[in-house]
Amino acid sequence: MNRMVGTVSRGIRAPIIREGDDLRKIVVDCVLQAAASDDGFAVRDRDVIAMTEAIVARAQGNYATVQDIAADVRAKFGGGTVGVVFPILSRNRFSICLRGIAMGAEKIVLQLSYPSDEVGNHLFDEDLLDEKGVDPVRDVLTLEKYRELFGYVKHPFTGVDYVEFYGDLIRSCGAEVEFVFANDARAILNYTKNVIPCDIHTRARTKRRLLAAGAEKVCCLDELLAAPVNGSGYNENYGLLGSNKATEDKVKLFPRDCQPLVDGIQADILEKTGKHVEVMVYGDGAFKDPVGKIWELADPVVSPAHTPGLSGTPNELKLKYLADNDFADLSGEALRDAIKAEIEKKDANLVGQMVSEGTTPRRLTDLIGSLCDLTSGSGDKGTPIVYIQGYFDNYTTV
Repeated sequence: MNRMVGTVSRGIRAPIIREGDDLRKIVVDCVLQAAASDDGFAVRDRDVIAMTEAIVARAQGNYATVQDIAADVRAKFGGGTVGVVFPILSRNRFSICLRGIAMGAEKIVLQLSYPSDEVGNHLFDEDLLDEKGVDPVRDVLTLEKYRELFGYVKHPFTGVDYVEFYGDLIRSCGAEVEFVFANDARAILNYTKNVIPCDIHTRARTKRRLLAAGAEKVCCLDELLAAPVNGSGYNENYGLLGSNKATEDKVKLFPRDCQPLVDGIQADILEKTGKHVEVMVYGDGAFKDPVGKIWELADPVVSPAHTPGLSGTPNELKLKYLADNDFADLSGEALRDAIKAEIEKKDANLVGQMVSEGTTPRRLTDLIGSLCDLTSGSGDKGTPIVYIQGYFDNYTTV
């Protein structure tokens, strides 16, 4: 009988991870205990073990305080007026970073994109742009004009007016604040030549345009805490990008040096089971909420490390294309056998071929990381490890 179950994603429970824990051993032990449980599973070749970036960073002790951030900002900008451009609207992701930045400056000129930030958090409904006659490409708004046009709008999910929230936060740190609302980063140069671009995925272009337009000092978030400050944690590749609020005065940074961990877990599973699994570290999934309009990817990448078997993109045929075109005259057993034969002889690289049109053109790590993020959730499920089976199976797999 043909196998009736395809891909299965399981959340694996784990203990609360603390700094210094042997995460490699913990992950292996948790997976093998789950496999041996009453509702367990058999470990198979090309299964995927994934773990959240959060537990990796926690085990590493990769933390920094707002004082560390402030010291880095002062060292790079001298403590005067600093422009902060395109931050995301997030109490968890950015507010603690902003606290540290404000503590390292005398004045913050905060430039917010509108009507939403880079990852889809809205200041206000975009339909109001048409109603108010505002051109988001060209119009630069002061705080007074913004309030006149759009008033005090609270985010529908968090109940927070982020303009008010960020303003109060900056002032509580002893710094002045001035707001600018503009979608061209270069608008900040009318206020200061010292700028911290806080966008995630467009930061390189933002920095390049600012420098070309006359900025004097530009330091993106990935350049803050890129090295230890007073013995703090750091991330040489991403700095403050991918950080999360840990306490009211501390951030957990994105994990570093993850490759030895995933390679080690792969080796341990092979030694203990004889099976070659793939392993990855994952953060935010890369998907968008059609209702809340939030694009989940606030991390700089979905996966900071993975074993080689997870490189590349899927190489899949579109079954419904075959059924509706090549084999439109077949049905039942004949149709199934024809499609199986087509899968077995498919090219190693289907890029550009009509038969693969409509398959998801994304990297494996982004697809699997999104599946993992949805499986583990971000709350109290207690499953920071995800075990996936059958992801690389196809219609011919028995």
